Amino acid sequence: QLQVVDSGGGLVQPGGSLRLSCAAVGSTSDYYAIGWFRQAPGKEREGVSCISSSGDVTKYADSVKGRFTISRDNAKNTVYLQMNSLKPEDTAVYYCAAVLMINSSAATLSRYEYDYWGRGTQVTVSS
Repeated sequence: QLQVVDSGGGLVQPGGSLRLSCAAVGSTSDYYAIGWFRQAPGKEREGVSCISSSGDVTKYADSVKGRFTISRDNAKNTVYLQMNSLKPEDTAVYYCAAVLMINSSAATLSRYEYDYWGRGTQVTVSS
């Protein structure tokens, strides 16, 4: 059984940076695509970024393109989300999730495809 643990959130001023981490353990985690999602109060959970199991395919929501970068270190079973130039509208609980993909170059931003979820980490962007 795969488990995912998300961490790294916090309080940051507008224009600042944070790096979120998603540790995936168990069940040959190398075969899993990883996605980051976020949910602000009163809003639906939305896809932010995702990365294929091989790391060669990444996708981003339009709202974070050019500011966020996703990467993975399979030796450490960890995926990172580097968030720069943060804005107040980035404030949300961020979740990482994993899905088994037969195609190592497949990745999806659809939350309905993901089977394993972390508990979430709060990101607050405020002055």
